[in-house]
Amino acid sequence: MIFGSGIDIIETERIKQAIMRWGNGFLKHVFTEEEIDYAYKRRFPYQHFAARFAAKEAVLKAFGDNAHINWKDICIMNDKNGKPVCIYKDKKFDKEILISIAHTQNYAVASAIITKKS
Repeated sequence: MIFGSGIDIIETERIKQAIMRWGNGFLKHVFTEEEIDYAYKRRFPYQHFAARFAAKEAVLKAFGDNAHINWKDICIMNDKNGKPVCIYKDKKFDKEILISIAHTQNYAVASAIITKKS
């Protein structure tokens, strides 16, 4: 059963400008340490930041306006096979968050579907 779905697209340049303008303040407000480390280990970190930002936005949209979730309650990482996964910090959460991410040099897009755990 689907609980919610969301999608988001963002220009990579917007994330780059936010990082250049607000630096670590922006990064630490939106991203977990694991996400920051992951992106900075990549050749084009701004694309990875943008993709994770879009994924977080998609997840927030899937939860809806009444959910009281902050940016860092959601961590977007990759499993051992490279598949993006969403880690939700609430241990009592009885749903599964499925995400898909894509990015180019200029744009990042992500979708999220929240389902009841099997």
